[in-house]
Amino acid sequence: MRAHRDDAHARSHEEDAVTETMTGAQILVQALEEAGVELIFGMPGGTILPAYDPLMDSTRLRHILVRHEQDAGHAAAGYATATGRPGVCMATSGPGATNLVTPLCDAAMDSVPVVAVTGQVIRPLLGTDAFQEADICGITQGITKHNWLVRSAVDIPRAIAEAFHVATTGRPGPVLVDIPKDVLQEHAPYVRPERIDLPGVPQTPRPHPRSLTQAAAALRAAKRPVLYAGGGIIKADAAGELMTFAELTGIPVVTTLMARGAFPRSHQQNLGMPGMHGTVPAVTALQQADLVLALGARFDDRVTGDPKTFARHARIVHADIDPAEIGKNRAVDIPIVGDARDVLTGLIEAVRQIGGPTPWPASGPWWDAIEALRAAHPMTYDRPADGSLAPQQVIERIGQLAGPDATYVSGVGQHQMWASHYLPLERPRSFLNSGGAGTMGYALPAAMGAKLAHPDTIVWAIDGDGCFQMTCRTLATCTVEGIAIKVAVINNSGLGMVRQLQSLFFDDRHFGVDCSTPQLPDFAALGEAYGGVGLRCDHAEDLDATIRKAMEINDVPVVIDFRVNQQEMVWPMIAAGASNDDIRIARDTAPTWDADY
Repeated sequence: MRAHRDDAHARSHEEDAVTETMTGAQILVQALEEAGVELIFGMPGGTILPAYDPLMDSTRLRHILVRHEQDAGHAAAGYATATGRPGVCMATSGPGATNLVTPLCDAAMDSVPVVAVTGQVIRPLLGTDAFQEADICGITQGITKHNWLVRSAVDIPRAIAEAFHVATTGRPGPVLVDIPKDVLQEHAPYVRPERIDLPGVPQTPRPHPRSLTQAAAALRAAKRPVLYAGGGIIKADAAGELMTFAELTGIPVVTTLMARGAFPRSHQQNLGMPGMHGTVPAVTALQQADLVLALGARFDDRVTGDPKTFARHARIVHADIDPAEIGKNRAVDIPIVGDARDVLTGLIEAVRQIGGPTPWPASGPWWDAIEALRAAHPMTYDRPADGSLAPQQVIERIGQLAGPDATYVSGVGQHQMWASHYLPLERPRSFLNSGGAGTMGYALPAAMGAKLAHPDTIVWAIDGDGCFQMTCRTLATCTVEGIAIKVAVINNSGLGMVRQLQSLFFDDRHFGVDCSTPQLPDFAALGEAYGGVGLRCDHAEDLDATIRKAMEINDVPVVIDFRVNQQEMVWPMIAAGASNDDIRIARDTAPTWDADY
């Protein structure tokens, strides 16, 4: 009788244990919920399908069905860039997973925290070239901070927790978690990780006080200092500290493409964007500086041009959260490893400890020379006499009517450069673009992610006709989900930046760049076909009315076909690999630097 009771008791415990287990798919959904995820951009397929069943029942996770996995990755990046929180995307195995490669590479280049979850073939088929098998962990090893192949359902919570930790610790970036289908189907208890212990992922170091003191002293002694602000300022939410430090010291500021908005465009100390298509004051100030204070920037080739001639007179103070970046592209005199906000906070204190009146270089030959450059070489463009549209005019007017409170997302090419110069970028996270990878097709899905992040904010996608055709299917998702982005197609009937390069460096021999005509495709009709509103504008007199009409529509996406001059080029320009000394403001026209400081 006692044995019978013991057997019954044992069976009862086993039954309780079974009722406490979950499928791997249920574990995945709960782990994502506990990570604070709100949105998942994804597309189902065979191996990830088990995860979609419990996802349907979740009251905390909203799934956004994209029409291509690349859109899921860019949308996750847009959400992450707009909020500073990780964006999440999901795909099936094989081609579904490999379609995430481009957005993961893009996120890696621009330090964007993206968590990708992919399905994989069942464990017994791994390595057999099974249907829709791809070694996505091997494929993405070089473009993610880390990736995981989860071989047991019980390990899913730990893998997800570690993925979010790695994506957001130190220099942000993308990660990937690959889960075989049978792992999603097996039962296991939910084992919540008590702590994240990853010895290979160092904690963000605090900047060394001695380095901060040395940097402040070097800045105090400099006669021609420049603050070179990169995207790390925005990643660290350090725009307020940047403003305090810049105004305290009086130092001229240049903001890279990835840092646009980190320092208000309208601020008197902002010289604009440096580099290949930078402003004359920004480029020349860096070339003539005797001290460059680089914060959260990486001295990439689009900024430095020929590295041997970049800022050749300057001592370099380089502060970055990633020690691998310091000294990688340019020798450094004073290295500082740390988060940009911590660095700026420390520099502000070090400057105040030096004492004396501030700002330091508020007047004198250096600022006089800069102001002379600014007066001689403002960012301007010519408006066509026949009343047709200049692309700069379209972008500038959108910015004036939408204002600095809007969020702007650009594609890649000429329109990206014009957007960086002519939009009212007054606040951080107001300008999203693909900087390091230069990914055409980025704008629409990233704008969708940004709009979902901030539903009450006006979001404009500034796109080219070439870029737009790569991801225009995003409009279907936007219509179905009620995501009312505005899309300005700067339609110059071709691949504008490639055409410009052929004009300048290939004797005007144009080939492979006419990807559309003003009539094919009909972008306004395409907007209507996807359930949105399509508009067209090709005359300056209709510009304001068209933009205002688009801004009145707030329930579906709007596509505006702005037909602009095909021959317009982006100026200033420095040829790839050339010295920044060779900046041109038009064909065969260079600025002069005659100031004596």
